Amino acid sequence: MIKISGLEERNLQFEWSAKSKEITSVPLDEFVSLDIPDSSTLQIREDSDVSVLTKLDPSKYDAAVGPIKVDGVTKGDTLMVEIVKINTWRWGWTSISPSFGLLKGRFSDHLIHWDIGLSHAVSRSRFLSGIKIPVRPFLGVVSTLPGKGRYPMIPPRQFGGNMDNRLLTVGSILYLPVNVDGAMVSFGDPHAAQGDGEVCGSAIETGAEVTVRFRVVKKQSVKYPRAMIPAFGEGICILTTGISRSLRKAALIAAEEMIDDITRTTGLSEEEAYALCSVAGNLKISEIVDEPNYVVSLTLPKSLLYH
Repeated sequence: MIKISGLEERNLQFEWSAKSKEITSVPLDEFVSLDIPDSSTLQIREDSDVSVLTKLDPSKYDAAVGPIKVDGVTKGDTLMVEIVKINTWRWGWTSISPSFGLLKGRFSDHLIHWDIGLSHAVSRSRFLSGIKIPVRPFLGVVSTLPGKGRYPMIPPRQFGGNMDNRLLTVGSILYLPVNVDGAMVSFGDPHAAQGDGEVCGSAIETGAEVTVRFRVVKKQSVKYPRAMIPAFGEGICILTTGISRSLRKAALIAAEEMIDDITRTTGLSEEEAYALCSVAGNLKISEIVDEPNYVVSLTLPKSLLYH
């Protein structure tokens, strides 16, 4: 197993750039273990109080471990990222900020600390006292690099990034476009739990030890991130995403991507795929706070298509 520590700043990136150099290279099918810091990149500590929120350096938000070059992957391929394991820290935090979130400007600064157990997280203070949040860890940031240009860590983009998609849990296989040789993939922003949309701007933010593995689909590239995910009560589901400045356009992209996936891999027509999305698909706002781009997901049980 290859181990990479994101607790060392030399192994972190703070922007998406086509010119970024890899921190290491790994072969296909090798298990890779990553220590990933929280989304504040260690600026919020276990003993921090609310005053820390006014002292944070925004340039360090959502730092990602990487980029990691994957041997045997070239531009125009699709990178397959298997999420094998996510072990979160025993504590996490959630913040409310007047400058961020769906209802920005309405509430003042607030910082909540959580104890994170194997199945539930509970608040350490009287705020949300007695409420148990089911722990369902995932990574808010998984991304390859763009083919050109430089971009901030927020918002998400066509190549991935800060998608904050709570459906990408352990057991998921994420399909990402490869825009540069080696894919140059990165990981960040672990969450112990989050609702669809992440409406206040933060989830239960935490750090994590994560194990991943890479495969490749040669000479065939997805346009937007897709995945196979373990969905509660529905078995394995196909997931497609749309990422856009417009929620409606993001929804349209997610639907078009699902229709494309169905028609390419089955004998169904586009009209049949469209109808199937309507009668059995689930369209969700996965991320609405990382302006100006939003993420919409469409899921469909795989068992409907492959028996």
